[in-house]
Amino acid sequence: MIRVTRGVTTAVALVAIAAASPSPAYAQPSPGSPSASPGSRAGDAGLPEGWQISGTGADSHLVWTSPEPVRMGDARVEFRAGDRLLGLPEAQRDGRTFRLPLGDVRIDKNSDLRVTAGGRRLDTAAPARSAHVRPSAPAARPQAPLPANEVDPGKPGPYRTTGGEYALRSVSLPGFAKPVEMRAMVVGPTNAPGRRPVALFLHGRHATCYKPGTEDMTGEWPCAPGTQPIPSHQGYLKAQKLLASQGYVTVSISANGINGQDWQSEDGGAQARSSLVRQHLARWATWAANRPSAPAVVRGTAPADLSRVLLVGHSRGGEGVNRAALDSLYPAPADQDGYRGPVRWKIRGNVLIGPTVFGQNPAPDVPSTTILPGCDGDVSDLQGQIYVDGTRGVSQGAALHSAVYMVGANHNYFNSEWTPGQAKAFAYDDFSSEDGTDPLCSPGTRTRLTADQQQTAGATYIAAAARLFVGGDDKVRPLLDGTGRRAPSAGPAQVVTHAVGGRRTPAFLPGPSVTVSGSGGRLCAQVDPNAARSCLPPEEGGSPHFVYWEASPEPGRDAVALRWTNPGAPVTVRSKQPVSLAGSESLALRLIVPPNTTGTQLDVAVTDAAGKRAVLGRARVDGMPGSPRTASSWAREIRVPLSAASRARLDLKRIASLELTPRSRDGRAWLMDAWGWRPGTPAVRPGALARVDIGRLSVQEGNSGVRTYRVPVRVSGQGSGQVRLFVPKPDSDQVTSRLVTVRPGRQDIVVPVTVRGNTRFGYDLSQDAFVKAVRGVVVGAHRGGVTARNDDPMPKVTLTPVADDVTEGAALTWRVTLSEPADVDIMGAIVLEPVTGGAELSTADVDRSWLEEQLGHVPDPPVALSRAMEGSGLYLGVNIAAGQTSTELRVPTVKDGIAEPAESLRGQLTTYDADWDPVPGPVITGTVRDAA
Repeated sequence: MIRVTRGVTTAVALVAIAAASPSPAYAQPSPGSPSASPGSRAGDAGLPEGWQISGTGADSHLVWTSPEPVRMGDARVEFRAGDRLLGLPEAQRDGRTFRLPLGDVRIDKNSDLRVTAGGRRLDTAAPARSAHVRPSAPAARPQAPLPANEVDPGKPGPYRTTGGEYALRSVSLPGFAKPVEMRAMVVGPTNAPGRRPVALFLHGRHATCYKPGTEDMTGEWPCAPGTQPIPSHQGYLKAQKLLASQGYVTVSISANGINGQDWQSEDGGAQARSSLVRQHLARWATWAANRPSAPAVVRGTAPADLSRVLLVGHSRGGEGVNRAALDSLYPAPADQDGYRGPVRWKIRGNVLIGPTVFGQNPAPDVPSTTILPGCDGDVSDLQGQIYVDGTRGVSQGAALHSAVYMVGANHNYFNSEWTPGQAKAFAYDDFSSEDGTDPLCSPGTRTRLTADQQQTAGATYIAAAARLFVGGDDKVRPLLDGTGRRAPSAGPAQVVTHAVGGRRTPAFLPGPSVTVSGSGGRLCAQVDPNAARSCLPPEEGGSPHFVYWEASPEPGRDAVALRWTNPGAPVTVRSKQPVSLAGSESLALRLIVPPNTTGTQLDVAVTDAAGKRAVLGRARVDGMPGSPRTASSWAREIRVPLSAASRARLDLKRIASLELTPRSRDGRAWLMDAWGWRPGTPAVRPGALARVDIGRLSVQEGNSGVRTYRVPVRVSGQGSGQVRLFVPKPDSDQVTSRLVTVRPGRQDIVVPVTVRGNTRFGYDLSQDAFVKAVRGVVVGAHRGGVTARNDDPMPKVTLTPVADDVTEGAALTWRVTLSEPADVDIMGAIVLEPVTGGAELSTADVDRSWLEEQLGHVPDPPVALSRAMEGSGLYLGVNIAAGQTSTELRVPTVKDGIAEPAESLRGQLTTYDADWDPVPGPVITGTVRDAA
């Protein structure tokens, strides 16, 4: 076994699930897992049901087992103690068990353990909280429609369309054992002149295979006999047909081969999805140059123009196309990338639908629109907001990054193959509430969109982004940039937008360069467990702007919090250096107010470096519609003209402070940022940025001695810049961070790791490091480290009867013994099976309190022990503590005073090796006879 100097957290989140619902769940990754797993009973130190701690000290693991296999989805699983992030657990092969190395972090009955995914609890039926929304409060009614935009991108164009599929030879991608399919649905125009722009769609992480006529779905790849691939790539036909009628060649690619294997990836499959996207683009570039070589369906549409490409990604597909855009500008290391050819295309923009953003590494110089579904039940924290917020200050800022908040939309229905009544496989509504009466998002409410309405609205805003980013039509920009216009084609969908970049000039961006003064105002941390510093204390819910990343607290993410009980007390935000608003028409502020509130009013004033002050106007801000289960603390964009400052002859080149004065009776607000704004969409030229990729070094622990290794870091690209480096602190639950300047060709980031070897069996352990771009840098692989591999065999397990033939009232007892001690707990289970050839022991024959400990209840009427767990066998957990070599397993029986024949039980011991694979062991039998 090994000991690695490390802190909390290591394995990447490999599985995600949608909200718990009555619908069937789907195990990932492999079939044939044993029905029982360790950790399903109340664990050590009085831990809650479903939790256990395996191992001790630096070798301990926190283990949680779900009562049911988890559903495949896009969000990632996180372990928390209260609201403190413990880390990202690794999913095990049974689809229910998750393990997290703990180091020396102490976990006890007071730790308030939680499992979350996308901000939602998985280990309890309680609804997720949303800031300032009381569960009993009705949701706000739909707000008055915005004015219609001058152009409506949702109207079909003039061209006839045709479509079909192509299937090419599968490709191999680094880190994946099985090839990935090259299959796509093509829809394009037939009578459009010249070469036409391209829109490529990539679906997200969903089940891969289904059994026709049933609700059975799996995460296997390739699909087993009797099952078929789920055609997720066929789910965007409405958007494809709309774009094709407007002159776009569209292609929607299949990624089941990635979904079936991405649990093995450090980044959740982002790099693999990027490689797959670029493999398809490379084929299209070849077909554009040699049209006769193209598949028939491609030849049947207009020729493609690869210099004008829009990428559209849904969920993890959103993270995948973001990485593809980044990789196209700043190449990934060859050993990580599944595409190594030249870049023969130009990506003009991205559309990201309910995306994940595990790496928080948006492509800053590629314009983007991020659609945030207000009723998302999978990526329910709406973390895709980071594709907007995370671009600020990283590069030149000319690329427009827009967030489109779509009230009433869920996660799945953007894809018709994930929609009940439309899909070929079983499909479900990812949003759920315990009683089905969520005031905002339950089907049938005034604000919840039907599947058809949601798909129509989605297609409209995809077309808006295409028209702006690829077509260069500035008339569509007001639909995306916070101007406050609607597209009539989107129907009843209530859509609100804001943006950064474009022609905005940075003015007041909360952080080290600003100070805050005045009663009721403070600079707050977006991510910090300390309620005194946090913008939004965890007990008050969450915000898409304040989503947790890999570390808490996370320096470098700030906002301005305002709170008042009476109007009239100003809060001043002052820049350390004067900022310029020269050339701007308005001051654009992104302001959050509590969901469902109306009429929050603030006077907005600015003061120049000479002390001249001008009141620009009064801003009125309404909260987004929200419920206890939605992430609705989202910023509205408010613009106030700068004309008053010009009339007062302020020096707009040297504005020193921004002043916000509440005018409503009481309230709260958060200022995300303030910008000088003017209309238009500038041309985007990618900056000369450095690229950082963190690698992972795997080493053998060895039998003795101490060795020091370095986390591998590669810096490529051009120029220099800054990243924030995060490293878990050894023997602690803390994460340290520091700013690091990086330059291509230099080893600027050094993270040493110490490994101690020994000769006892244990689990692999890792020391991790992760980075985030700050300025002048893009990040590819954000997480890596050094993993010390266990190189000692698992001890042999034997089972010896101590008392396997007893009279009632005594305990059946067996001893489980190891050939030698291990450095971690050796866990397993004995699953009781039906007895043949005699009477079977029932739940009436064993001690009641013992049975309650095993099951949580006593079945009434009694049932055979092989049917005690909802029709399956009661399993008896086995745990041999680290450093020990044996344990006893007891089944206490009771005297019932009833004359009956001898009764038996039977079961097989299963333990788990270092890879968490089941290891079948000996069979046990036991007999209980009537007392004399």
